[in-house]
Amino acid sequence: MPNNTSPQADEVELRPLSARSVVLSLLLGLHPPELPVRDLVRSVEPFGIAGSTLRAALSRMVTAGDLRRADSVYRLSDRLLERQLRQDDAVHPETRPWRGDWEMVVITATGRGPAERAELRTELTRLRLAELREGVWLRPANLLRALPDDLGQVAERCTARPDRAAPELSANLWPLDAWAGTGRALLARVAHARRPSDRFTAFAAVVRHLLADPVLPPELLPADWPGARLRDVYADYRRELAEDARVRDGREEAAGHPRA
Repeated sequence: MPNNTSPQADEVELRPLSARSVVLSLLLGLHPPELPVRDLVRSVEPFGIAGSTLRAALSRMVTAGDLRRADSVYRLSDRLLERQLRQDDAVHPETRPWRGDWEMVVITATGRGPAERAELRTELTRLRLAELREGVWLRPANLLRALPDDLGQVAERCTARPDRAAPELSANLWPLDAWAGTGRALLARVAHARRPSDRFTAFAAVVRHLLADPVLPPELLPADWPGARLRDVYADYRRELAEDARVRDGREEAAGHPRA
């Protein structure tokens, strides 16, 4: 049974951001996901991250395959571009009208090791499926998204209409009240954050929370569901960051310092 205990606004988890996590959060929110090193240096200053610390982190990230470097511009690697696509989907998931059907995925493969099983669970959770019992995953069929081609090698997909009432089943599969409570707490944190570093940290938590949104049909959600409001405030924040970058670039070009 999901845990539906809702946190208070001051209890919501805001992870401290390292130089690496700040860089990744910045680039994951940009289209295209790239910045010159001088813009990165200015962007991390509000977090108390020195230029030398940033450059060391950038070097490690290139070596680890997180970033690619061309001259003085750093860009997300192909692997992290996939993560950006997932993040974009979390902010703007594509849905269709729900007609009462449920997606069901039944695991049929046997003999898999713990690492393979854990990887499959992570993938099914990312696809916003929930586990009814061991090996049986389902969700309302209201999402427009492709399932991985290799999923058919380990599972069978089908459409189902469970006997249990859909609202009751949804509440059993997902901690809806707890998710909503955390979402409202994050909205409060965002509204009261004033320093750039506090806002950045709060919005990073908003993105993580949206990744766990089951994106259920409206008729299966509790009252005052905060999903749409979280998406709206994050979209506004991302536009604000992009506008700041555009204005900064315009000032540099006007001063005779075109962006690298």
